[in-house]
Amino acid sequence: IVLLAPLDWGLGHATRCIPIIKELIKQQAQVILAVNKVQKALLLQEFPDLECLDIPAYPISLKRGFLLKWALLFRVPFILRHIKLENNWLNDLKKARVIHAVISDNRYGLYHKDMPCIFITHQLSLQSGVAHSANWTRPSSAWRQLPAKKIDGILLKIHYHFIRKFNACWIPDTERDPSVAGKLSHPPIPIPIAHNYIGLLSRFHSLRKPVQPNSLLVLISGPEPQRSDFEKILFAQLKVVKMNICVIRGLPDAYDMPIANEGDIRIINHLPAQQLEQLIAESEYIISRSGYSTIMDLLIMQKTALLIPTPGQTEQEYLGARLHELKWMYSVEEKALNLARDIELVRHFEFHKPEVFESYLEEAVSDLLNTATEKL
Repeated sequence: IVLLAPLDWGLGHATRCIPIIKELIKQQAQVILAVNKVQKALLLQEFPDLECLDIPAYPISLKRGFLLKWALLFRVPFILRHIKLENNWLNDLKKARVIHAVISDNRYGLYHKDMPCIFITHQLSLQSGVAHSANWTRPSSAWRQLPAKKIDGILLKIHYHFIRKFNACWIPDTERDPSVAGKLSHPPIPIPIAHNYIGLLSRFHSLRKPVQPNSLLVLISGPEPQRSDFEKILFAQLKVVKMNICVIRGLPDAYDMPIANEGDIRIINHLPAQQLEQLIAESEYIISRSGYSTIMDLLIMQKTALLIPTPGQTEQEYLGARLHELKWMYSVEEKALNLARDIELVRHFEFHKPEVFESYLEEAVSDLLNTATEKL
């Protein structure tokens, strides 16, 4: 019996767990999910028979722009308290239920000394964003005196402090260069526990379907209030784009609501994975945030995309810039966004499609289940 728990920050952590759940089931494991309400709505569409447990939510109030860069810093005491709360939750669960292993996607408190616990992250090397904040006031004179490299080094040590409580780390990226996440998944200091680069995690495959000419698919995602903010920005500019447009709003808990239209724009709250996969395959162009799970999906499907990083979210800003430089995707800052212009730039951009990515998920799951069995 394996407990699987994705972080409740947007839907990306949940969607990238779908191939892990499938592999666990394929290898005869019983899976229990620890999720919030929205994640539950999404995952039960794919796995209607799985048991879902409620788990405490992380106490993070997300802001926009500059404030987001320091939101986690200011919330550190609350996050530390929550990690302890999360660990107590797992200890109580372990006493009440039979569980043989845990897979935690970025939930730092889900470790236990009596069973193998896996931590999943592509972001080993946390980015403070200080190097890109020269025109902004930092929160204190102490931090202002530290160079960006020093601050990032401190964050890495703090990160490793929690990661080493787990038995192993699974990294959804390639070990070789060029990797997708670059320095995020290849930190300057060795990882302190056993780790595997398991390849990209995607619920999709590389479908060979005819592409509909002049079609644009807009994928809206992210935690609130950022998701709604992004939606308003896009709808304000999509009205002047002369294409066959479909918008997926990223609202799985509103899945049963009818499909709507705004002018010539088709609007859908949510689609199950199989239908969304087909729509992505048929679309000529994609617009989305540069969240890592979305990037993995698009790379696996070998799609052309315009990425718009969430302002102030340093991971997304780094990924957008990196993939633009590699010419795997086209990226533009939200403050400079002009869809009518940017879509034309995408049309004429010289993309370099990456090679097919190998997966080592099957071996990683097999090793975990064998270790769990040995502890019985």
